[in-house]
Amino acid sequence: VILCANNVLIEMKDYLIAVDANFPSCGAELMKEAKQISSKPMKYVIDTHHHRDHAYGNAVFTKAGVITLAHIGVVQEMDRYEPSAWIHEAQGRKDVADLHMQGPERPKQTYTTSPFALSDSTRRVELYNFGWGHTRGDTFVYLPREKVLCTGDVVVNGPYITTRDADNRNWPNVIQQAQKLDVNYVLPGHGPIGNAGTMEGMKQFLLELYKSIDVAIKNGKTLDQLVTTKDSRPFSTSLQLPKSLEYFISLQTWKLPTQVQDIYEEIAQGKPHGEIAGGK
Repeated sequence: VILCANNVLIEMKDYLIAVDANFPSCGAELMKEAKQISSKPMKYVIDTHHHRDHAYGNAVFTKAGVITLAHIGVVQEMDRYEPSAWIHEAQGRKDVADLHMQGPERPKQTYTTSPFALSDSTRRVELYNFGWGHTRGDTFVYLPREKVLCTGDVVVNGPYITTRDADNRNWPNVIQQAQKLDVNYVLPGHGPIGNAGTMEGMKQFLLELYKSIDVAIKNGKTLDQLVTTKDSRPFSTSLQLPKSLEYFISLQTWKLPTQVQDIYEEIAQGKPHGEIAGGK
């Protein structure tokens, strides 16, 4: 079962902004909760990236008159991976199937120049895209006055790092760009609220993971020597990471074999794993 992603509600002078459309059922629940919190209408929902648990609820919001907003990379990623991912998801999730759509709805509004700002007399909200990290269309949502940063899945807090559509070599650079923002609170796409240390910890984990696999390849290790599969899926890994990353390694235990396989393939083929994973 794929759990819903985290959502964030931002109150402006006359309206609300939601971060991530989530799955359809989760998005519908968010709109109900928003009405209990505030009488202001929801005007925008920002897709931090194209993944199902962040954008498949788009149509639920636009049906209610909300503007879906994202970096242009979200549309480009949907064009690569859809409708096959949607069709697969509809087979297992009733809320997706019940929309009776051929694929996910693209964001109604996109931005290309970073930062893109939404502001009024009470609050400023800045949208940043720092390049290809977790996906090609990642958006950070930053509230400069409040020093709050919504990271989507570029920074998560727990066993949620997904490397399939990533440029894993560049991902730490994306986090490093975000670290230049003045941040006290990190609101990740998955997991509990974090802080600047959450960003640094994930960056270091990704750096060391990539470095360790690169060294293993240069030492002649094959993928079969690093990753053991079960039922055609990565099951365990022999890769040893620095003890200093023990906390982050423990969080990623069940995902680490897949992460190792993805990054091994990326290094071996000399291109981002998001290009290897498929799409058009």
